Amino acid sequence: MPKIKLNEKQKKLDIDLWIIMTVSFVSLVIFIVFQKEIYETIKNEELPILFRVLLVALFQYGLAGFGITIVCILRKEHFFSYGLKTKRIFLSTLFCVLCFVPNIVFSFTLGQSNSYLPFQSVLTTKEILASGFPINVIGMLITATVWGFFEGFNYVVISEKINRRYPANYKWINWGAIFCAIMCILIHGAIGVTFEGIIEMVTILIIIYGMLMVKEFTGNAWVCVFVFVFLWNAF
Repeated sequence: MPKIKLNEKQKKLDIDLWIIMTVSFVSLVIFIVFQKEIYETIKNEELPILFRVLLVALFQYGLAGFGITIVCILRKEHFFSYGLKTKRIFLSTLFCVLCFVPNIVFSFTLGQSNSYLPFQSVLTTKEILASGFPINVIGMLITATVWGFFEGFNYVVISEKINRRYPANYKWINWGAIFCAIMCILIHGAIGVTFEGIIEMVTILIIIYGMLMVKEFTGNAWVCVFVFVFLWNAF
């Protein structure tokens, strides 16, 4: 069987993807190894809240954000080149909200959610909000940047890199979006084994695949950031 020769562009894309995956994997391994100590530090209210926010944000950024930052610097690519623009932002946002509706309905139906607060699933959010000015503002800016912007934009860059490397022949088949949806399910431990678990897994699949397809059709990546700032971790 003849060996498939890759062109220079394909080789660079492979390197980019390996860098992103390696950085994320190393960050995850370090977090798992020191998980007990990290959680003890985060929950230690005797330590300054901003220090604890920065600590957990460091690992979150390593998992989703640091890899794509390295790649963009290496390739001299601007974040704006990945669709951070205002064109079609309202229509794109509407479609992304619709993609989130099944998950919201599922969560409220099972009683898993009874309130709305962006980033309420992040351990330090409520303590940040209870802090005085300017600690609360600085803390929420860090939280929104790491768990909002970078987590959402991370999927955009990874999906785009995969689609450039492995272009699909059909309009509705998006290998990058499929990979990102599976990755999200695995990272968040949302693999369904019960009926409820399977339904939740499907709703997450709809969110990630849906928002990346919206970005693909409208060219607007801000909607993916919107999802992770205002919807993900908010119910």
